[in-house]
Amino acid sequence: MAVGAGSPRTEGFRFRRLQKPEEFRQVEELRTAVWGPESEVGVPTALQRALQDNGGIVLGAFADIYLAGATISLLGWDGSTLYHYSHLTVVRPEYQNHGLGFRLKAFQRDEVLKLGLSEIRGTFDPLEGRSAGLIVRRLGARPDRYFSHYFGQLDDPVDRGLETDRLRWVWPLADVRVEERMAGRLPSSEDVQRRWAGSTPIVETDAGESGLRVPTVVQEPTGPSAHLEIPFDLASVREHEEAGVRRWRHAVRDAFRAAFDLGYAVDDFAVLSAAHERRSFYFLSPAPKPSPPASAGP
Repeated sequence: MAVGAGSPRTEGFRFRRLQKPEEFRQVEELRTAVWGPESEVGVPTALQRALQDNGGIVLGAFADIYLAGATISLLGWDGSTLYHYSHLTVVRPEYQNHGLGFRLKAFQRDEVLKLGLSEIRGTFDPLEGRSAGLIVRRLGARPDRYFSHYFGQLDDPVDRGLETDRLRWVWPLADVRVEERMAGRLPSSEDVQRRWAGSTPIVETDAGESGLRVPTVVQEPTGPSAHLEIPFDLASVREHEEAGVRRWRHAVRDAFRAAFDLGYAVDDFAVLSAAHERRSFYFLSPAPKPSPPASAGP
């Protein structure tokens, strides 16, 4: 399901590149409305204009003239691959259950493909299930690196008092699996339950003092499939189990490091019901080993 130039309106929203200074200012207003005035995650108006005119992309989703969501990406280069780096995606709270984040990323994908690039990368907080559900499950992107305290200490409502760990994700835009996920061809709830039941846990959890789950044990993954639990509702943990947030951060950090060191890769994310409780899991499997080079022959 892609939203491109051929379908500028989807379910009442209009998707396009931002053009006017007042539209760029709306992005900052939107960011403040979502994350608060103290948030350090922002892109000034002048920088948005510079990005838009020099290889970057600043996209908006409009309900009439009202900016409901935006996403910003810029050219990236790692020494061998040219890609787009997704720096910011933000959706107003009243539109967050409309699938607008997915449609913004679909439109971003179309625009990056028009540039002749085949990959988008970015980072997100591994404890944020909403981000993992969009990026890993719906878009088909693959987390491949874990960064500890990536941005240092940020004095904003989202990250205050918490180390800013991030997962780096890579989104191969023309990949068959990506096409399938974006078309809505996802594993069924029965498939997810079976995989969860047949996977080994990397993070074991139990109810804390507030009744919310907190990590108790971290262990190395084994076998053909493993799962890594994160909080189902991080905001509730922050509110009712403050010490539990740090326990989650350190447990998930140790778990991802162990899994990546052993050659496991994230291939899915899902929310499932277990004993009448909603829980969130990454699923991992051993990464396929590269094929040996073909023999040159005699």
